[in-house]
This record gives sequence, C-alpha cells and structure tokens, in this order.
Amino acid sequence: QLQFVESGGGLVQPGESLRLSCAASGFTLDLYAIGWFRQAPGKEREGVSCISSLRGSTNYADSVKGRFTISRNNAKNTVDLQMNSLKPEDTAVYYCAAVFGPSLCELSPYKYNYWGQGTQVTVSS
Repeated sequence: QLQFVESGGGLVQPGESLRLSCAASGFTLDLYAIGWFRQAPGKEREGVSCISSLRGSTNYADSVKGRFTISRNNAKNTVDLQMNSLKPEDTAVYYCAAVFGPSLCELSPYKYNYWGQGTQVTVSS
C-alpha cells in the first residue's frame, strides 16, 4: 500500500523559510509524478508545485514562482519543497500527492491518486 508522510511544517514569521519533505514507503517515488498542494480554511485545495517522474520536469503556481523550489532526493526516497520568503497567505495545510508514470506533471489535484495526511504551515508575525 502506498503511504506518504509529510514533515517540516510549523509556525514561522513572514520572510522566513521552511522545507517540507514527502517521504514514501512501499514504493519508489521517482516512478511517480509528485505534487504539493495546499488548502487554507474555507478555500479549495490548490496546486503549489509538482515534479514529473523520471526526467523531473517541474511546474509552479504563479503565486509561489521564484520563492518555492521542488526537488527529488532519490537516495532518501523523498520529494522536498523548499519555501522561502514566506507570506501570511501561504498559511495552509500542505499535502503531497502522487500519480504513477506521467513524464509531465499538472497542478490539478484531480490528476493525483494517492495523498498524504498533510502538514500545517502557519506564517504569522
């Protein structure tokens, strides 16, 4: 059974950084496109960033371009999201998700089959 564990969330001040990690058990992440999504209270779940399987093409929401970076660590079987220059509007529960195979990735949550439980990110002064 595919399982994820997200980690790295927390409470930070505006302008600070966090690094989220999505760790997998039971399967090899590099065969899957992996997406990071977020959901704030009262809002729909939105795509933040994704990385395709194998060749590692990436995609970012306009709201995070230049601030967030997604990357794979195949040795650890994780996909990480480095978040810099955080803003209060980045506050949300962050989820990682996976879909087997695609060489391109998309930011629509409906494209992903497997989901983690989420980690809370709060940006506040």
